[in-house]
Amino acid sequence: MSRANTHNTIGIEQLKELLTKYWGHKEFRPGQERIIRSVIGGTDTLALMPTGGGKSITYQLPALAMDGLCIVVTPLIALMKDQVDRLRRLGIAATAIHSGMSYHQIDIALDNCVYGDMKFLYVAPERLATEAFRLRVDRMKVNLLAVDEAHCISQWGYDFRPSYLRIAEIRSKMPDTPILALTASATELVANDIMDKLHFAEKHIVRTSFARPNLSYAVRHTDDKNEQLLRIINNVEGSGIVYMRSREGCEQVAEFLRENGHSASYYHAGLPHLERSMRQEEWTSGKVRIMVATNAFGMGIDKADVRFVVHYTTCDSLESYYQEAGRAGRDGKRSYAVLLAASDDNARIEKSFTSEFPPLEEIKNIYEKICSYLQIAIGDGLYASFLFNIHEFCAREHIYAGKVRAALKLLQQNGYMTLTEELENPAKIMFCVGRDDLYKIRIDRRDLDHIIRTILRIYNGIFIEFRAIDERELATISGYTVEHVKELLKRMWQMRIIRYIPANSSPIIFMDEERLPIQDLYISPETYLHRKRLVEERFDNMLAYLNNEEECRSVVMQRYFGDIEAKPCGICDCCLAARRKAKSTTPDLRQSILEMLREKSLSPRELSREIKHDPADVAHEIEKLREEQKISTTTEGKLIII
Repeated sequence: MSRANTHNTIGIEQLKELLTKYWGHKEFRPGQERIIRSVIGGTDTLALMPTGGGKSITYQLPALAMDGLCIVVTPLIALMKDQVDRLRRLGIAATAIHSGMSYHQIDIALDNCVYGDMKFLYVAPERLATEAFRLRVDRMKVNLLAVDEAHCISQWGYDFRPSYLRIAEIRSKMPDTPILALTASATELVANDIMDKLHFAEKHIVRTSFARPNLSYAVRHTDDKNEQLLRIINNVEGSGIVYMRSREGCEQVAEFLRENGHSASYYHAGLPHLERSMRQEEWTSGKVRIMVATNAFGMGIDKADVRFVVHYTTCDSLESYYQEAGRAGRDGKRSYAVLLAASDDNARIEKSFTSEFPPLEEIKNIYEKICSYLQIAIGDGLYASFLFNIHEFCAREHIYAGKVRAALKLLQQNGYMTLTEELENPAKIMFCVGRDDLYKIRIDRRDLDHIIRTILRIYNGIFIEFRAIDERELATISGYTVEHVKELLKRMWQMRIIRYIPANSSPIIFMDEERLPIQDLYISPETYLHRKRLVEERFDNMLAYLNNEEECRSVVMQRYFGDIEAKPCGICDCCLAARRKAKSTTPDLRQSILEMLREKSLSPRELSREIKHDPADVAHEIEKLREEQKISTTTEGKLIII
């Protein structure tokens, strides 16, 4: 049976009015209306939707149409902040609680949800277990519980997070509230597990198509990726993204593109927050044509006219590839998703897979080193969060960062600690001396005295705990520049008047359990082996996609996400190759090659540039002409007619 069915009076016209008013759309995207109607009807719903399919509207719109508050559980803090900012810009009251906030900030946010007119509360899953949240949620009027990345609740999923299991406890406090679980990837086993773990009243799945009819997928096998990249950029107009695995690679490829006359910038997590925002804005506005980036780039991108996405290096899974490639062509116009594959990529992927699973004893040692690095005593740390500079930690301990990330993933899946994505953290200060002692200190600079008085006027509780401060606010009120405020704060730090943590960008570790002695730490071998099998399966599927030359790439992708009735797209490289083969275009290509070589000798690369055919077809035909001894290669590497 469906749950409370009190909102059936909300008609389609009312929903479309809200859609137009807040999002500027006159019609729903495929699948959105079915999901929204299901939720408004009070039915627990599992929605399988591709990334970029407009899933946020499926819970935001019905929540707006109903009385009360919508709670949204999501592990992606960057997405959480982005959604809250967007809703506020639309004039909709929204807030969030996550590991990057102080207890005081969380208290204010939760009180606003109980006593204010808040419409949306975004919450990180690890916060569900805290006493502050559990006490307040009983007093909230919740109209919908939305669970993003719902596959994280299933131990059969590739990204299981024990903190997601707490959602069932929260659900029990609101038995008449419908639940909407959203995921872009779930096998039948995982889908059933999600509905079971979230205590669905009855099983109900709404699937939307993972097909992107306007997106042409292709794989280019080459050991000269720069050359292939230039061919793509020269042949496709409009803006694009080039994805890399490493920060250094981003900078090098962006420089290479600029040297070849293209407007390009780079983006990775090593850049300061302000710099990243500025670069994203330059690309979004069209001042920069091409962004070369790690997968840190993409969250919250609202640019519909991306014409191409090139993966310079291979992804570790089809989930990641589909999500990143799908940032092309959201306006419905023809766009291209190209994966560049070198002959050594298979070996690199195999190596990456092996590094994902350090021995169990190494995981325990990394746990102990992290706790010591964060200065957490045995028995302490429950539900506390700590800034964690993984690069500094790895340099100090001489451990490969990939191994640490793999260990943290397994520690998270066993319920010990969670590493969040990188956050922009505000500056924090705390006075080292008492208020009375502060006035006894001889301060011989008027500007120091003025900034201290300004701090005391606008921040309270600053003598007993670290408080987040806004250096721009201090500058505005004091009349100083931001740079001078920072210089004064550093001076007071040196004088030991305050403790000062400058604004920084860092991931956060959230302790799901108190620190345990290493002998009490238990990493389940079953969890370890199960995750290893799942990751191996994901790698194998990525390699199969990479090496496939026969089947439509869109069909391969859709079948992976559970659509067994997928139809060939007709525009991917495999479909186009099959069409060319059916039309027997080889004689035309052969004739073109021979005619050009009669005029002058050319290298295979020069020939490929001149002929308007797929480079793979040109290479194949050259090889056949060689075998038939109709052409040969000179010592200078030029092709000539025999």
